[in-house]
Amino acid sequence: MVMGREVVPVMDPSQVVGLKKKGTGSRSWLLMDASGLETVLDVDKYAIMHRVQIHARDLRIIDPLLSYPSTILGRERAIVLNLEHIKAIITSEEVLLRDPLDENVTPVVEELRRRLKPMNANREDQREEKDMNVQHDIETTEEDESPFEFRALEVALEAICSYLAARTLELETAVYPALDMLTSKISSRNLDRVRKLKSQMTRLTARVQKVRDELEQLLDDDGDMADLYLSRKLAGASPVSGSGAASWFLASPTIGSKISRASRASIATFRGDENDVEELEMLLEAYFGQIDSTFNKLITLREYIDNTEDYINIQLDNHRNQLIQLELFLSSGTVCLSIYSLIAAIFGMNIPYSWNKDHGYMFKWVVIISAIFSAVLFIFIISYARFKGLVGS
Repeated sequence: MVMGREVVPVMDPSQVVGLKKKGTGSRSWLLMDASGLETVLDVDKYAIMHRVQIHARDLRIIDPLLSYPSTILGRERAIVLNLEHIKAIITSEEVLLRDPLDENVTPVVEELRRRLKPMNANREDQREEKDMNVQHDIETTEEDESPFEFRALEVALEAICSYLAARTLELETAVYPALDMLTSKISSRNLDRVRKLKSQMTRLTARVQKVRDELEQLLDDDGDMADLYLSRKLAGASPVSGSGAASWFLASPTIGSKISRASRASIATFRGDENDVEELEMLLEAYFGQIDSTFNKLITLREYIDNTEDYINIQLDNHRNQLIQLELFLSSGTVCLSIYSLIAAIFGMNIPYSWNKDHGYMFKWVVIISAIFSAVLFIFIISYARFKGLVGS
């Protein structure tokens, strides 16, 4: 257990598995510091609140049992991160990741391990990369210059953008063949399949839009972005004054390393213009563009579904019109046959009238004339219906 700044010894994998089997995995945290060292913690919320100095309402945001929208909050000494399944607390020195045993969180843990290696390992990797590829070494050096909280935030943003993009690709792979099958054959099975896929798309669109709106809100407010500069706020709160500021910072191994990573150009970055958010703005813009591209794909997919629905409705209207035409033909034919049957029935009754004797030919002519009249009436009804546009030509 952790009290204050005391760190729990690292658990081996068997202990981690046993922790999950006991049902306490929902309280497990993975702590990874700036040097890349990992520690598995099993602590209550009060210990976490005391460690990172946040309020209980901020901790509820990343509670798996509560449903909160995607949020990136900057506090005095921490960044509270809630992006779908990624629930983390980032400080200027360490990352606290919630439920590291979750299958969706595992890739984030692996990426953090890769990005936040121990310093000796980083130096060896840089020497090897320098011998193999100078350009790749330059990119790695530029990445190491970013503050720790930005590197951790970038890992989370990259993971959530990749995760949502993968879910969108899976949905596209399933939706387009289902819609093509539905247009070729309208059946209850195909309609139910498209209905389920449309429900999935609606839920995924809402999730992507929440992440997109949160990034857009951060980009629109320089004050919110400035709150995420934890290293700058930590340096600004330190007792530094006069010309000895630079030597005091560099003399401290912890603060000095943060300064060298955050900005090798000048120490004034930490105690200078607090409204300079260009570095974080470029970072957020990159992932905002990626999540916006995913969102546009979902919008295009929705439009394709809507167009398919319109096409199916047109087909159904056409079939309905054909049924109406058939009903009109049958009704007209029934009326004409009814008239013919009525006349034939009247003259065919076996009633002893005087005019009925020796006048059998009259019955034949009446039947013939009534048949001709019924046919002419049927033709007239159909022609009138076509003239009024009730049936197709």
